Amino acid sequence: MSDNPAAAASETGLRLLDRLARLLALFGGALAVCLALLVSVSITSRALGLGGVRGDFEFVQIGVALIVFTFMPWCQARRGNVMVHSFTARLPPRFQAALDALWEVVFAGMMALIAWRLGAGALEAARSSTTTMVLLLPVAPAIGACAILAGFTALVALAIALVRFRGRA
Repeated sequence: MSDNPAAAASETGLRLLDRLARLLALFGGALAVCLALLVSVSITSRALGLGGVRGDFEFVQIGVALIVFTFMPWCQARRGNVMVHSFTARLPPRFQAALDALWEVVFAGMMALIAWRLGAGALEAARSSTTTMVLLLPVAPAIGACAILAGFTALVALAIALVRFRGRA
C-alpha cells in the first residue's frame, strides 16, 4: 500500500472493482452451467419422447446475453481482450502503456455507449411490456441487467486506463 492517501484509495477501489468483476464472472459461470443442464434435460426429455422443456430457447437467449456481460468486466480487468502489438512492440514501454491506456479509454467509451443504448432499450421494453413469445417473460429486466453490466465494464476499463496512465501496468 502507498503512503499517499489518494493512491491508497485508488488501490482499494481497484481491488474492489476486481473482486466484483470476479464475482460476476463466477455468477456467469454458474449461469452457464445451469443453462447447459437445462439444455441437456430438454434434449434428453425430447429424445425419450417426453417433449422438451417448454421455452428452453428463451432461457438460453436471455441467459447467454447475461453470461457475456458478466464475463466482460473480468476479461477487461485481466487484459483478456485481443491486443495487437505489431506496430508498437519496439516502442518504449511508457509509450506502449500510454497507448494501451488510450485504447482502454476508447473501449470504455464504446461500452458506455452500449450501456446507454441497452438502458434505453430496457426502458422501451418496460414501457411496451415486451415479453418472450412462449413463456411471456418480461425482457426489460434482462436488458437492464446487461446495461448495468456494460456500464460496469466501462468503469473497469477506465480504472485500468488510469493504472496504465500512471505507468503501473
